[in-house]
Amino acid sequence: MLNPLKLAEMLSQANQMQEEVQRKLGDTVVEASSGGGAVTAVMNGKKQLLKLSIDPAAVMSLSGSQADVEMLQDLILGAVNEAGRKAEDVIKASVQGALGGLKIPGLS
Repeated sequence: MLNPLKLAEMLSQANQMQEEVQRKLGDTVVEASSGGGAVTAVMNGKKQLLKLSIDPAAVMSLSGSQADVEMLQDLILGAVNEAGRKAEDVIKASVQGALGGLKIPGLS
């Protein structure tokens, strides 16, 4: 029979582990760039965009044509999406580390 006191203790430990993982993810920062560094996105482990940098040279080279604007938009999307992928890798590693290698479907 399952001891209710042990169950409460296990739930408390699980909550503490979750809070610790969330804190670590908030403190973790990943960075990705595109266009040879023309656009850089900085994101935390919670997948919140913290900073987006665009090299002034990339903006100054725009001739005002629609193609140039679309190219810059694509570079921004590329940098943000790559930062998101890196953040996702950090999330998976943090969760797996917190679980001590325990294999749970959908998290591995």
